[in-house]
Amino acid sequence: MPLKLKGKIYKSVIRPVILYGSECWAVKKMDEKRLHVAEMRMLRWMCGVTRMDKVRNEYIRGSLKVAPVTEKLKGNLLSWYGHVKRRDETHVTKRVLNLHVDGCLDGEEEGGRGRDGWIV
Repeated sequence: MPLKLKGKIYKSVIRPVILYGSECWAVKKMDEKRLHVAEMRMLRWMCGVTRMDKVRNEYIRGSLKVAPVTEKLKGNLLSWYGHVKRRDETHVTKRVLNLHVDGCLDGEEEGGRGRDGWIV
């Protein structure tokens, strides 16, 4: 099977499965790194290349015509944010986005971190 066709199958079948529900994820750097590693393992496997062959990731991506999964993840997050911002003010997602919690000043918690910092 040609590599370009494998790249199309990856983009249309595998990547949507990997990024399912990613619009609502609270993504950390470690999560992005894990997604990148998992994606590169799949792409290398599709190309029949091992790490011992010392082929650069950029070359593998270029031969399959695939963009990094982290870029698509950020695109999904921004797309969802724009969708929520366009909602009317009475919709529940818009109300949660604009939620203000009493007792917190500018997003800072009262007290310190951990169990002892909470006021019950």
